[in-house]
Amino acid sequence: MKENTVKRIWADGGAVVNGWLCIPSTMSAEIMAGQGFDSIVVDLQHGAIDYQVAVTLFQAICTTPVIPLARVPWNDPGILMKVLDAGAYGVICPMINNAEEAEKLVQACKYPPRGYRSVGPIRAKYAWHVPPGTDYIDFADASTLVIPQIETAEALENLDRILEVSGIDAVYVGPGDLAMGLGSHARTGQNDAVVVAAKKKVAEACARHGKYAGMHTPSAEAAYKAVGAGFRFVTIASDDRFLAAKASAEVKALRTAMQPQREVPNRVA
Repeated sequence: MKENTVKRIWADGGAVVNGWLCIPSTMSAEIMAGQGFDSIVVDLQHGAIDYQVAVTLFQAICTTPVIPLARVPWNDPGILMKVLDAGAYGVICPMINNAEEAEKLVQACKYPPRGYRSVGPIRAKYAWHVPPGTDYIDFADASTLVIPQIETAEALENLDRILEVSGIDAVYVGPGDLAMGLGSHARTGQNDAVVVAAKKKVAEACARHGKYAGMHTPSAEAAYKAVGAGFRFVTIASDDRFLAAKASAEVKALRTAMQPQREVPNRVA
């Protein structure tokens, strides 16, 4: 059986370096999966990816040791069960604001008696390399990850109760939505005192409860700072952002080089 190495990294005291897919392309997924990430999230919420494409991205990721995860569009049992059946090793779910919503999330992801996930792991039984005589449902509950996103003032207020829900492995900060929910700008407000304090609160609460804090970051530098602040699951940008940043940098460099050099006039002594 293929191990969910995200859990092992956490158990060993390490931080998971996560990638992010927004582009609906198996080639993009294949390239990203070859760059050294520990895990990669297929984004069905804001990414240009639907369920059928997501299955093909999971397949591309699974050609490598990288762990495939999914962010679902909403706390809806139907899509939660489908991405797990398709072979996601865990789910990130947006806008979880209280313990009741967290409980609903867990129940959709766990088989009875803990939850009500329906039996039908159409691809998962192959993605996990289940050996003959072993049933996927016997280990799925213990091996898959359930990660609610903390993105609102309400979620922050209820953070301890959310983390107390059995079956929650970690929480994930959506920094843009969290900043907006606290009255700051989604992009330029990331360093506002109230937003910085909120991120610190998430990391500290996870440490108290024996859970893991995750966050999206724009760069390796920001991810490193997040790890230093107690986050143990850090995403660096996304496939579309990497593409845009590199293309922009190279075009800018070329246009700068092509500009006629200004002549410096001779100075009269």
